[in-house]
Amino acid sequence: MSPSVKKSTIDEIRRRFDNDVDRFSNLETGQAATVDARLAMDLVAQAAACVSPHARDVLDIGCGAGNYSLRLLAELPGLNVTLVDLSRPMLDRAVERVAPATTGVVEAQQADVRELDLPEDRFDVILAAAVLHHLRTDDEWDAVFRAFSRWLRPGGSAWIFDMVTSSLEPVEGLMRERYGAYLTDLKDAAYRDHVFAYIEKEDTPRPLVEQLDRLRRAGFQQVDVLHKHGCFAAFGGVRGG
Repeated sequence: MSPSVKKSTIDEIRRRFDNDVDRFSNLETGQAATVDARLAMDLVAQAAACVSPHARDVLDIGCGAGNYSLRLLAELPGLNVTLVDLSRPMLDRAVERVAPATTGVVEAQQADVRELDLPEDRFDVILAAAVLHHLRTDDEWDAVFRAFSRWLRPGGSAWIFDMVTSSLEPVEGLMRERYGAYLTDLKDAAYRDHVFAYIEKEDTPRPLVEQLDRLRRAGFQQVDVLHKHGCFAAFGGVRGG
């Protein structure tokens, strides 16, 4: 990504998602532009369920239309679900879909994760799908991972699916080339260019290995990678006692 590109503001990102609710409401396909979206959703839900089988409370950061919460509820019925997203229309759709799927309490909060104020030791599982790539600085990344650790109960787990980069420049070029081919095959070259343009404008993903290191420093005793395919990865960790 070019360092000269002026990144989208939070308000610009919010407006884009306000107008894109239907696309993010497909539980079967997930997000088409994301490689292995449905597989990653299944792996995150199943990993969260087997690591935190007695979970009562889940926090879904950047919940979108609620797909990840819905998939987790298929593994762990009856959870209390706290939904957080920048976009009010996304939150409204998520509540509409998630509330009938659980006997637990569903709460919604419109917020930026960087400004979110939640109680310590409150959740058993945190989900964060396709949201952390909007973080910008090292301090923001560290602060968010530390917040995840604080919000989790001891032994709780956080699970992330997101775009990642490579620490090796030649490999990063290879991954971008492969992703471009995927997008072209999915639709056409114009679609590839459209996706690359908004990634360049809106996103600042970080390497997977770096994020795992940040999780460890934030208090996650054990971390693991569930799946990586090109520039997308599903991974997570367990908070220490």
